[in-house]
Amino acid sequence: MSNENPAPQSLKAKHRAMWALGDYPAVASQVISELGDVLVRQCAVRQGDRVLDVAAGSGNAAVPAALLGADVIASDLTPELLDVGRAQARERGARLEWREADAEALPFTDGEFDTVMSCVGVMFAPHHQQTADELVRVCRPGGTIGLINWTPEGFIGQMFATMRPYAPPPPPGVQPPPLWGDPEHVHALLGDRVRDLDIRRQPLRVDRFTRPEEFRDFFKACYGPTIATYRFIAEDPDRVAALDEALAELASRHLADGAMDWEYLLVTARRAGA
Repeated sequence: MSNENPAPQSLKAKHRAMWALGDYPAVASQVISELGDVLVRQCAVRQGDRVLDVAAGSGNAAVPAALLGADVIASDLTPELLDVGRAQARERGARLEWREADAEALPFTDGEFDTVMSCVGVMFAPHHQQTADELVRVCRPGGTIGLINWTPEGFIGQMFATMRPYAPPPPPGVQPPPLWGDPEHVHALLGDRVRDLDIRRQPLRVDRFTRPEEFRDFFKACYGPTIATYRFIAEDPDRVAALDEALAELASRHLADGAMDWEYLLVTARRAGA
């Protein structure tokens, strides 16, 4: 079991608070809901498998895995998201365990799980190598590691690039989340500790928004990183207006006939050693 947390507790507290802002479960259920099913299917989760969903949020992937009959733990740094996930799981008849946990210091033993997965979750942990090390550590030899991450070139990666000039500077050593959507970066993080590495760029069709402003306003209200960015510039109306315009303009470039394609990286691998 990993006992060392490589990030200061103050940074962890900020991350926990950021993801509690707004209504991320609404994003998960109304905008990207199909990603959880995609990941569970790609990981070939089966009844009786021991599954860990890391940075699970409200259980976008964990709940579908549990409905297949897997023995699932959904872990996340933000307890407010886990509370929503518990309620949603009950409504769907899914039975699983919810556990507050840090992706960089998972409270599980070596090789405990048949499948370790994360759906646009671990990419937001501040230190990528420590996170990758934990994913590998808790997966059994021959077990599956599965990830979905937004790419730097895709819509969400571009959204983060658009917000960057308006956001507070990251603490030293904190890596940009969309790097997890770069195949070379992922390969370097996992290295020779995995085999059968399969990496694919895929589009998510998003038809939730009919106008660019509708996307912008939804993310301003619901998505923690966007809310935190606007709070940072709240005392400067000119910068708020500029970010409003930039996000709407970004969406307008991608929106056609009431839909957008958001690119993500789908990653699966087997832990080496079996």
